[in-house]
Amino acid sequence: MKKHFIILALTLASLSANAQTLKLKNQEFELHNVTGEIVTFQGKKALKIERDLTAIPFDSTRVEATVDEPHYARLLGLEDFENGTIEVKMYSQLKVPAPYSGIAGFIGLFFRVQEDDSAFESIYVRPKVGRSDNQLFRNHTVQYFSYPDYKFDTLRKIAPFRYEGSAPVALNEWFTMRIEVNGETAELFINDEKYSSFVVDKMLGKTKKGFVGLYVDIGTIGYFRNLKVTKRAYLEKKAEDKVSDI
Repeated sequence: MKKHFIILALTLASLSANAQTLKLKNQEFELHNVTGEIVTFQGKKALKIERDLTAIPFDSTRVEATVDEPHYARLLGLEDFENGTIEVKMYSQLKVPAPYSGIAGFIGLFFRVQEDDSAFESIYVRPKVGRSDNQLFRNHTVQYFSYPDYKFDTLRKIAPFRYEGSAPVALNEWFTMRIEVNGETAELFINDEKYSSFVVDKMLGKTKKGFVGLYVDIGTIGYFRNLKVTKRAYLEKKAEDKVSDI
């Protein structure tokens, strides 16, 4: 058993050492199971990433098992994010031809990511349905998941709609995603919204701090710029702010 852990640690260290890094302004990103480059997009420098389907193959007959995996760009130099704000501008574009009929522009954020990618929290969006005329589709625009035990399909089965919601986002346009993380809760704000679009009132992961990352999934070409991360101490909620279960 000890030998196994030593080999695993050496393998992870080797993979990390060989990972591609990209620099955008004063920030450096390490690519984990995504391909990427720094590009000029619509007149501004941006980080462009796509999921690397060679590194982590996708199987349309095993969707739950082959999506929501650690395919993301890790922000280097900040390994202990616990509570605070993560804000970034993002743009989601669909790949043509589509590698899978169910693509929806999956794009978002990872946080509290462990060094070896074994666990993390995430909130992402499906911009394709953000302005759908079908309210049921709109209700699937935002997704929370906790890797590895609580991915999207698992959460739909054990807690329908509790970890999904709507948000005013769309494909082929820039929007700002801001996540406020505090203890076991996380709130999502889009653009300059005064109030959050989506609340995770109790995150399910056991990780308390870690890295921050930029995420895309199958069929998405994602562009990111202006990432800002602000750490803050845990803020205890006032008694009058707490709401009992309905």
